[in-house]
Amino acid sequence: MSRADRPMRFRDRRDAGERLAARLLDAQLHAPIILALPRGGVPVGFEVARALHAPLDVFVARKIGAPGQRELGIGAIAEGGETVADSVARRALEVSREQFDQLAAEESAELDRRVRDYRGGRALPDLTDRDVVLVDDGLATGITAEAALGALRSRAARRIVLAVPVAAPEAVVRLAALADDVVCVIAPSDFVAVGKWYHDFAQTSDDEVVHLLGVASQP
Repeated sequence: MSRADRPMRFRDRRDAGERLAARLLDAQLHAPIILALPRGGVPVGFEVARALHAPLDVFVARKIGAPGQRELGIGAIAEGGETVADSVARRALEVSREQFDQLAAEESAELDRRVRDYRGGRALPDLTDRDVVLVDDGLATGITAEAALGALRSRAARRIVLAVPVAAPEAVVRLAALADDVVCVIAPSDFVAVGKWYHDFAQTSDDEVVHLLGVASQP
């Protein structure tokens, strides 16, 4: 696991990707492939893929938000049907299993849409014996990345590296047990939220995701 010694802020996701890529250049990756969590992870992953001369694709995962508080994650789903639940948060918010399953089904429909729109019918590349670098723009609870890591474990990758510009320290520690390695540029003790550590944290659009994937696929 790698962290910076002092906090900093990133100009935007491009700057974050460049700084993250610099950390990954020493990771001794074998046949790396960059899988970015959309939407915000894609601009970061684009810069990482360019620096490492590696292919870029998306790996779609979705947070499951609490009823009436959709930004408050109580679980997540990922491609392939992987589902994780934050049982502590679910119980604290009195979300029944039936409610959770309904919320998961709704997010699954959106996940399927994004897979179709972003990958255009292509299958996910074969990850056998490759080092997968799973990239996001930051981790708060890390539950979405947790679902993605769980789903990737069944795809015979040689090594799975979770790479993010910024994360809550607790998320780094927890996810280090699930990934083969975690590379994080900063994990500030006063984390609060991912957006705090970016000067420009404007939402990434579907069009931008598709554009960057198209550019990355060109020889």
